[in-house]
Amino acid sequence: MTSLADKAILSGADNRPPMLEKDMYDSWKSIMELYMLNRQHGRMILESVENGTLLWPTVEENRVTRPKKYSELSATEAIQAAA
Repeated sequence: MTSLADKAILSGADNRPPMLEKDMYDSWKSIMELYMLNRQHGRMILESVENGTLLWPTVEENRVTRPKKYSELSATEAIQAAA
């Protein structure tokens, strides 16, 4: 019998997410979290998955509220918007 770790190695999980096996969801979830955390900006990716996408920040100009332009975002906000 092949273990989950063996399947992950065989499927090349180092460069793509592991496939879901319905009977091993808890193990798969843990592996997916580790996969996301090991990507660039992994913490932000995981937070996006858990909490939904970034709510675009707004700015008020002349008593009118509008979404910020991409060029107006802080470095962290720009990374989150691109993720």
